[in-house]
Amino acid sequence: MLITRTPLRIGLFGGGTDFPGYFKKEDGCVINTAINKYIYVVIKPRIDNKTRVSCTHIQTVNHIENIKHDLIREAIKKTNMPGGVEIITIGDVPAGTGLGSSSSVTVGLLKAMHEYTRNPVDNETLAQEACDIEINILKHPIGVQDQYAAAFGGFRFIEFKKNGDVVLNKPSFYRDFNDRLMLFYTGIVRKAEDVLTEQTKKIFNNMELLTQVKEIAVQANNSLLLGDYDTVGYLLHETWKIKKQLASGITTKKIDSLYKMALDAGAYGGKISGAGGGGFLVVYAPLDKKDSVRKALKELREVPFRFELEGSKVIFNA
Repeated sequence: MLITRTPLRIGLFGGGTDFPGYFKKEDGCVINTAINKYIYVVIKPRIDNKTRVSCTHIQTVNHIENIKHDLIREAIKKTNMPGGVEIITIGDVPAGTGLGSSSSVTVGLLKAMHEYTRNPVDNETLAQEACDIEINILKHPIGVQDQYAAAFGGFRFIEFKKNGDVVLNKPSFYRDFNDRLMLFYTGIVRKAEDVLTEQTKKIFNNMELLTQVKEIAVQANNSLLLGDYDTVGYLLHETWKIKKQLASGITTKKIDSLYKMALDAGAYGGKISGAGGGGFLVVYAPLDKKDSVRKALKELREVPFRFELEGSKVIFNA
């Protein structure tokens, strides 16, 4: 049996500029961080030649093409995974909550299958293969930041070049910054594809807004390097104001109300992680205001987290 553990991520700045529709015209960049919430993939042998998949649904098939879970099906095909196995995925958080779970599942599957077939690959290949499956093969309307966060881990400033190169800057830890971030589960599970499809269709019309998002990401990175975390908090507020204009489903009256409550309680800024529309609200608050924010958002479940330095890895193989 083999088990992989792959981190989820929080997207902070630059989201949208990692879409091919943008960075093939203008260089893009993001700031995101892997966190200590994970997707686990288990592969264990069977005594027959069937493949049993246990994810959101349980399915046993004789032929790979009959697997309904598209990420599992395509990962098997890409890695030439043989039959006669059981594949199980387990997540620390619900799917569709903005922490990049789909890409973490894809990366975790690829890592597990490459290791199981004794054909290990490096993190760059994992990220590229995950992008190929999600974007080129399955045509999901997503960017490419989540796959790199899942494969490499760490808190990173990532650049996306017009020639297709992805530049991962040296990971940082920023413990004091981590201490000032709070994560709240809104309880709203949404289909990210609906929001992202609209956002993808509007990339050409939103080029100016996306460039502003990119410029804020650069400012935030400079402030992080200087240890000026409060400025980063205010910049989160600025990027959220712009992000809400990129597609109609990114925010709701409920989310706006919760966000205002956080600001009124002393938070400097925040945003919905991922596509928007629900999931997790990440908030920056000075240390002396965290309790006030916590009380203001008492209807939500706070989820403590730490930045995760490692990407997808094998944690059991026997």
